[in-house]
Formats: sequence, structure tokens, C-alpha cells
Amino acid sequence: MINVLPILAAFLLALALTPWVRSKAVSWGAVDLPNQRKVHRGAMPRLGGLAVYLAFIPAALASSSFKTPVLGLACGATLILLLGMADDIKGVSPRLKLAGQILAALSVVPFGVRVDFVTNPFNNEMMFIGLLAVPVTVFWLVAVTNAVNLIDGLDGLAGGVSCIASLTMAVIALVQFRTTGDSGQLEIMTLSLVLAASVLGFLRYNFHPASIFLGDSGSMLLGFSLGVISVLGLTKSATAISVIIPVVVMGIPLLDVLMAIVRRYQDHRPIFQPDREHLHHQLLARGLSHRQAVLSIYGVSLVMGTSAVMMSVLTTRQSMLLLFLLATLVIMAANKIRVTGPGVKKSEYHAKELPERSSKL
Repeated sequence: MINVLPILAAFLLALALTPWVRSKAVSWGAVDLPNQRKVHRGAMPRLGGLAVYLAFIPAALASSSFKTPVLGLACGATLILLLGMADDIKGVSPRLKLAGQILAALSVVPFGVRVDFVTNPFNNEMMFIGLLAVPVTVFWLVAVTNAVNLIDGLDGLAGGVSCIASLTMAVIALVQFRTTGDSGQLEIMTLSLVLAASVLGFLRYNFHPASIFLGDSGSMLLGFSLGVISVLGLTKSATAISVIIPVVVMGIPLLDVLMAIVRRYQDHRPIFQPDREHLHHQLLARGLSHRQAVLSIYGVSLVMGTSAVMMSVLTTRQSMLLLFLLATLVIMAANKIRVTGPGVKKSEYHAKELPERSSKL
């Protein structure tokens, strides 16, 4: 039903190329130095996005026979990678980074990657959004890109969450194919699995204790790619819940970035100012080990992904009820660990949560 060769190739390429990229990151000066906001103490190469890109894009193009939307993904992903590499090596200002993300998002629109309509949940009527298609698409791609970028704070966290999201979208695409017979969903499934395979190959070196970080080149690449795949697949469905499903799939990163905005607004701080109060920081502050914090977020991501799959097969009313229950539980949990407000002071962090990492520099 699907061609497994590009999926296997993506995994093997990531597995083989990551050590080479790690050595290049050191020679190019793409090294992440520790500071008071970060949880690592040793200098670490941070150009992992290049390894994921070199595994994902060639395999994605091969799996799709160079169809137009995938060419658009390759174009936008290349721009995002170059922007992220510049940030990993030299550093890029937040405003310039945002401008680059918008440019990358705009670059995929001429290739047919855009949200053309939404479905009214009350009567299942499709509503074409016309001139709003481009700004809505750009907003979504930039939002997901930054969401994954911000959650990249622990070894294997952003990669693992992105892998779970990719696998979830693959399952939903399969469900929609069996429901509608749309062969395009099989291509979305293959593309999602190729991305997941690329991340899995990289996670061999990125899971705690990591020897290389994703860097902005990697976290932005993963977020951007997930955003594009969701537009190509999940938002093309005519079901009323179709626009909500990508939000649920990317629930953890999107929630983290939303809470960061709320938190910084409440504290009268600039929106782009980094802090040490993200979800993973709060879990570490409450005594979880590095691996426990990462695996806990993996678990929540799996719950979100399973909920998204269920929404794709339930009726609209059942899906809305599930969404309401899920949102209630998420908000309660966020309030409990104080992600929405002032977090635990840095002095309350346990020393064991600041481990030395094997840098291999």
C-alpha cells in the first residue's frame, strides 16, 4: 500500500549522517554554551537540523515523485534550515528570525500549500475563506514552527514530540483514506512516516544524554514540516472537526507557547524574552529527572495524539465533547504545575537536573 523504501532510507540516512553533522557543527562554531536559562553544563554541538533535513527532504521527494506540494515543502524547509543554521552558528535577532519564518511560509503558498476553507461545525458546510487563505496559512505555519522551537529545552524532547505528532498524522491519514478512498491521504501518510523516521534516526544521538542538539535549525525545521503536512492532509478534509485536529496533534507545543505568551504578558515582559518557566522546566523543578520529564511529556503527547485519532472517527458532536473534556483536563494540569503563572524559582531546581552531558567536542 505504501513504499517503505523512502521511510527506511530516511531512518538510515539520519543515523549515518548525524555523527558527520556533529563534527561539522564543532568546526563551524555551531556550539551551544551553557547559561543560567539552560539545563546543560557542557558545550554542545547544535546543528542537528542539518542531519534531519538531509535525511527527510531527499526521502520525501523520492516518496512523492516530485509532486508540486512536496516541492513547496522542500523549498520552505530549505529556507527554514538556512535561517536556523545562521542562528545556530552566528545568532539571529528575534525580529529577523520571525521575518525569515514568514518568508518561508509564504514560499510554500504558490505550490498549493494553503488553508482554503474551514467547515462550520454546526451544519458541516464548507466556508471558503478567500483572501484570508494566505494569512491564515502563514499564521499557522509560523505558530507551529515557533511552538516546536520553544519546547526544545531537554534532550530528545522536541524530536520525540514531533515524532509522535508525525505518527499521529500518519494514522489519521490512513483513517481518512479508508473512510473516503482519497489516495492523496496515502501520500500524506508516507510523508509523515518519512519525517518520523528521520527524527527517530537522529534521536539515537539526541536522547538523554545527548551528544548533539537539534538547534534552531532542527526545531524550526520540524515545526515547519509538521505545519505543512497538516495543511496538506488534515485541513483538506470536509469534516467539521478537521481544522481542530491539527491543533490537538500539536497540543503540547502550542499550549507551551500560548502559556509563555500569557505568562510574559502578565509579568510585563517582552513576548520574545526567553525564560526558565516552560513546561519542561516546571517538571524538573518538581523533582522529575531529565528522562522522567521528557517521558512524561511524551506520554501527554501520546494522549493528545490518540484523542486526535478518535476525533477523526467520531461524530462532530462526540468530537466536540471529547475536545471539551481534553481542554478542561489540560487547563487543570497547566494550572496545577503553574505553567500559566510565575514558576518555581531557579534556586529550587534540584542539582541532579543539571547533569553534565557528553559533548564529544
